[in-house]
Amino acid sequence: MSLPTLVNITEVCPRDGFQSLPVNISTDSKVEIINRLQKCGFSQIEVTSFVHPKAVPQMKDADEVLQRVIKEEGVVFRALIPNVKGLERAMKANVDKVKLMLSATDSHSLYNANSKTMEAIENFKPIVQRAEGTNIKVSGSISVVFGCPYEGEVPLDRLLTICERYEKLGITDISLADTTGVGHPVQVKRVIRELRQHYPDFHFSLHLHNTRGMAFANAVSGLEEGIVDFDSSVAGLGGCPYAPNASGNIASEDIVHGFEEMGIRTNTDLDSIIDVGQHLAEKFPKESNSFILKAGKSKDLVKAPGKQVKIGEVEGKH
Repeated sequence: MSLPTLVNITEVCPRDGFQSLPVNISTDSKVEIINRLQKCGFSQIEVTSFVHPKAVPQMKDADEVLQRVIKEEGVVFRALIPNVKGLERAMKANVDKVKLMLSATDSHSLYNANSKTMEAIENFKPIVQRAEGTNIKVSGSISVVFGCPYEGEVPLDRLLTICERYEKLGITDISLADTTGVGHPVQVKRVIRELRQHYPDFHFSLHLHNTRGMAFANAVSGLEEGIVDFDSSVAGLGGCPYAPNASGNIASEDIVHGFEEMGIRTNTDLDSIIDVGQHLAEKFPKESNSFILKAGKSKDLVKAPGKQVKIGEVEGKH
């Protein structure tokens, strides 16, 4: 099986990683982390969400953060937006790309956007119209693609209908999100294969949460179906505030390490990512979920023991 030789990793910690943390993160800290993440080689960073402060209090300083960040040349800044007002704020902050929030099921959509799925996508029309003629790119997303905590597995016909509605809006760049980490590799392959067959001109990406330890396996399944764009969060921070038990995203250091070990380039600096991850894991140890931060890289060597430990010597220490 032929796999891609190069993939793109979008770092989402400043938005998805921070939004559910139990303590407020200072504006200074957010600016520092975004500036450090740019040095890691990520070509795209999801820097914030322009939502109402009452909905996501952690993002209340989004405008100030973007004013103070030193944007590196060649890095795309993406932000999540819910409406035209959010788009206006993103445009003022010189964000390059916005992502629309949409749930695959009505139950999750009502909780997340206060409207049913098809109603929510109708509300995207004025956003698309306002963005026309500007430099900002509008992309879409589908949350709980591989399973909803309220309704269970999402029928494929439902996903195809949502893609059809997106296509009518002229939006063909779609993020598929395993919001609560319920997807498995066989399912991921099946869903992506069907969606790409029906919508070959769409550009699909994967946003995977590692709630049940399946995220990297699901990422490989995505690779096998031609996906080359993946979201991840340094230190494995993240989670949806509108989905129970939604733990963090796949850790950036985990997915980068895994792909690089497979011979797949990410054009990022793994050691720099690990440095940022260690910094965040020290500050938020309960929320961090990263294999590489715990075990190190596969090629890391340790000092060999000077002699073999005999069973009798160990037993004698009881």
